[in-house]
Amino acid sequence: MSISMHTLKPAHGSRTKKFRIGRGNASGRGTTAGRGTKGQRARAGGRNKLKVKAIRQMFLSFPKTRGFNSPYVKAETVTLKRLAEAFTNVATVDLKALKRAGLVGKTALSARVVGQGELKAALNLVNVGTSASAKAAIEKAGGSVKLADKKSKAKK
Repeated sequence: MSISMHTLKPAHGSRTKKFRIGRGNASGRGTTAGRGTKGQRARAGGRNKLKVKAIRQMFLSFPKTRGFNSPYVKAETVTLKRLAEAFTNVATVDLKALKRAGLVGKTALSARVVGQGELKAALNLVNVGTSASAKAAIEKAGGSVKLADKKSKAKK
């Protein structure tokens, strides 16, 4: 047989394992065979559910964030009282005007007016949601509420 790279092997007996595990007390790793004393890891067929145990420990270490966070953005609410304080004689009130007045946050995507308080100035709300009582109060003061048509938004 010729010598080539795929036939090379170390000399017989030159490479031995350091310990022969599980071969009795004279082997140097007898009795427990290097597995320690008792427990799941020491048994034959053990370690099977240790992965599940590790995941459980991981879950227990996470902070308890319970409850539900909706993915949908909620409209920021503005009361009629705050609306009356911020706007006295303004022709139109939209989301930009509410942001400029500081009634809603800078990152607000929508706003809704609720009927708490009284309104004396005639305000025209454009694309701002209202409750039924707020709409009645705005129209009673001589203002109006206009919402964008959903069909026209879909066409654009």
